[in-house]
Amino acid sequence: MKFRIEKDSIGEVKVPNKALWGAQTQRAINNFPISGIKMDFPFTKSFVSSLGLIKDAAAKANLRLKLIPTKKAKAISKASKEVWQEKHHHEFPVDVFQTGSGTSSNMNANEVIANLASKNSKLTISPNDDVNMSQSSNDVIPTAIKISAHMDLTKKLIPALDDLINTIEKKAKSIDGVIKTGRTHLMDAMPINFSEELFAWSSQLRASNEMINIIANKFLILPQGGTAVGSGINAHKQFSRYFSQEISKLYPGKYKFVASKNFYHELSSQDCSVQLSGELKNLAVILMKISNDLRWMNSGPLTGLSEIELKELQPGSSIMPGKVNPVIPEAVAMASADVIGNDASITIAAQSGSFQLNVMLPVIAYNLLKSINLMAGSMSVLSQKAINSFKVNVKNLEISLSKNPILVTALNPIIGYESAAAIAKKAYKENRPIIDVASEETDIPMAKLKKLLDPTKLSKGGI
Repeated sequence: MKFRIEKDSIGEVKVPNKALWGAQTQRAINNFPISGIKMDFPFTKSFVSSLGLIKDAAAKANLRLKLIPTKKAKAISKASKEVWQEKHHHEFPVDVFQTGSGTSSNMNANEVIANLASKNSKLTISPNDDVNMSQSSNDVIPTAIKISAHMDLTKKLIPALDDLINTIEKKAKSIDGVIKTGRTHLMDAMPINFSEELFAWSSQLRASNEMINIIANKFLILPQGGTAVGSGINAHKQFSRYFSQEISKLYPGKYKFVASKNFYHELSSQDCSVQLSGELKNLAVILMKISNDLRWMNSGPLTGLSEIELKELQPGSSIMPGKVNPVIPEAVAMASADVIGNDASITIAAQSGSFQLNVMLPVIAYNLLKSINLMAGSMSVLSQKAINSFKVNVKNLEISLSKNPILVTALNPIIGYESAAAIAKKAYKENRPIIDVASEETDIPMAKLKKLLDPTKLSKGGI
């Protein structure tokens, strides 16, 4: 490989000839061979795109403020556009685990854009003085976290969540009237309408969706303009307002970004990231509950509950022929576990706001975007490859209902709890239908018992 010599304030450094980055990026590559997870990782691509958007909007704002010559501003905007259009993501090789402010990633963007702009315009464009004008890594990286998270929420997670809710409710309507044994503590309980079990899932998801949308709006409030410590040093007083206007024009969708009213708050803390991560953890818990319900319902098929039959997607064993496993719920449960762990990382990282700057910003960006993408992908496969296609084993449900002694609960108001418990225990012991035992042990006519113990009626509640 051939190299060129680049200089920065520390001195000279070798940089690959073909690389668009410069000295500071190369130093970061040399200094942080930690994880091999780069900032152009699939989960963090929106972060790199956000850096391009920020540099584009900043150049346009600086031009409006007459802080930069027109030709330079246009050259920077053109180069920045190529970055946010994902044409140069391979030029962002810095490890996620880098300097806590994310300065290496900010300078990576500055150097790539400066080199592109210089080549395209034949001008000499400085990464620091021109591309980074009116900015600091300390406000660029928190801004990139907010923009990239909002981007992935609105383009990926919320649509996937909406689709999952719609799929569940469509399936629920299709099985309305199918009565099954309810379960508490994994033990037989009173009967329920199968559709209500699914509507409970969608109700959980709707509540989470509502909260995620509320939190997403907070990500439209940007710290750009706070520069180094929140005071806005080296930035025009109108820069933050003009920047927000320009980023709103560039950003896909009709969203209005606004400047924060307190840059000190935005640079030193990551409250919004913590709030969003907490709700993503909640969503992960919901998906894990749904996944485990599906696994239990699908268990068997001969010696388990076998209430439903998930679509066969792949062989389940390398040694047991014919075995098919609930692979989608299992995969979603694992992704959910990872998101729960990501929340712990974000929580620890967010408390590292020492005085005027949080110094764990890159790992917050990585884990937050990872969680958003894991949840979006999980909901898509759960919706289309599990819930949309599962079949109900109505015959098995009916057999379980007919043997369920807990139906005797409906007789409590008539014969009392103790007598009802004795009937239930006898039915368990003799493995007989509860209605037959109740007919023997009480003087209630069979016709009335059939009405009292009708699972459909019992599933509707009341006395």
